[in-house]
Amino acid sequence: MHTTKLNIDSILPLTCSRSGTCCFGKNVMLNPWELFNLSSEKKITTRAFRDLYCEFGGIRLRFDGKPDKKGQQACSQYVDTIGCSVHLGRPLACRLYPLGRKVQFDKAHYIYEGDTFPCLTDCPEVLELPKLSVGDYLKGQEAALFEKAQDEYLIVMQNIADIGFELLLESGLSASGDTKTLATWRVMGNELPELLAERIGQEWLDYLMLPAIIDTQHPITFAQNHNELLLLKAQEKFGAIQTNQELHEASVLMIGLALHLARALGADPKSIAEHWIATAKNHGAQE
Repeated sequence: MHTTKLNIDSILPLTCSRSGTCCFGKNVMLNPWELFNLSSEKKITTRAFRDLYCEFGGIRLRFDGKPDKKGQQACSQYVDTIGCSVHLGRPLACRLYPLGRKVQFDKAHYIYEGDTFPCLTDCPEVLELPKLSVGDYLKGQEAALFEKAQDEYLIVMQNIADIGFELLLESGLSASGDTKTLATWRVMGNELPELLAERIGQEWLDYLMLPAIIDTQHPITFAQNHNELLLLKAQEKFGAIQTNQELHEASVLMIGLALHLARALGADPKSIAEHWIATAKNHGAQE
């Protein structure tokens, strides 16, 4: 879909009318820190929130509430009489809406889908409210910490993928003439999230979305601690494996986990998988 690119000084009708229309029929993805924040606001454990209100192992909020006039179902956290029941803990996707955010070459860009500003369709009353710059809107939405979490988890995603690369390229697997590992990476890049979650399995989904972290206040610390836990778990699980079949399965698991996190971060698993396959081929892997 065509997108309109913005800068931090772009002026738009961004004052929210609080009509709640954006709480229906959306696709809200979650990184592990956002999942923790939502559960804290709900005053239940992260596991309980994940199991009750999320899909695909915790990377997407359920939209299974009462439908609106268009037949779009409400977010699981939306309550008719009050709106969002976890507003203070809402994820970045909700804080940014109707804007999107893309990171290219370590720089963030803000966009919205289409040529017409989305709110003008569902909430035309915004035209009667004050306009805001993108920067002022983001400040009002207190998006900064959530953007830091998103960016830090992009690093975690690549670190998980690096384990998959090492298991393929530095273990002797690639040198053995293996061709099925990259082929499976490609399959996973095109796989539906529910199928990829099933392939990964509950144990590693829990490691990905339910980290046992005490220091939860700052997203960078949270993500860095989570990264260390994942690296230790991979070392524990894969440090002694020897056969090519075991190496293949471990590489596939790590790349699958990285692709699942990529989807949680709003990235396109297919394009990322293709990029990783091309990189592996440049280092001698075969398909």
